[in-house]
Amino acid sequence: MGSNDDPDFLTVLKILIIGESDVGKSSLLLRFADDTFHTDIPATIGIDFKSTFLTIGENRVKLALWDTAGAERFRSLTPSFYRGAQGAILVYDVTRRDTLQKLDSWYNELDVYSTRENLVKMVVGNKVDKENRAISREEGLRWARRHSSLFIEASARTKEGVKTAFEELVEKILQTPGLWEEVGGKRNIKLEESEDQERGWCSGYCF
Repeated sequence: MGSNDDPDFLTVLKILIIGESDVGKSSLLLRFADDTFHTDIPATIGIDFKSTFLTIGENRVKLALWDTAGAERFRSLTPSFYRGAQGAILVYDVTRRDTLQKLDSWYNELDVYSTRENLVKMVVGNKVDKENRAISREEGLRWARRHSSLFIEASARTKEGVKTAFEELVEKILQTPGLWEEVGGKRNIKLEESEDQERGWCSGYCF
């Protein structure tokens, strides 16, 4: 994805990763940004941050990825955390039903604190590599549809769906007029026609 000092990019996008504790938010972040996975990642204290680059078609963007603690005691951090974000990844654990149910409160928080009305949302059902699934893909997809969000299932452990989740989210942000241009990108965006785009911006992973 390139070095973090690469000056040749279209814009900087702020992406949030939210959800309950221990759903794998930090694991998804590390798998995407560093292509690493650890079974003993400590719980995030406050907010974690990473930046990386992603190329969509001919457009190279810098991603500022913000991972927040799922614990209730860190909720006081939220107003500044949400400010200015163009995209959010809402994560639940497919083996824990409560983590999907509690996404409602995270979604509501997003609505309250987000400063962009057209912020793009991606729901990720994580840990599909585990055998004790409690939530079907169809149920996760229904939740995402009700909340006008993209959807994909993923596994930070096996890499399944991780890169696609970020790619689809960023592609939709770039296709949303007025969402990112004022951030500082002055180059012309180039959205090439492709087989994936003909299938729609979620490439079969959402509706």
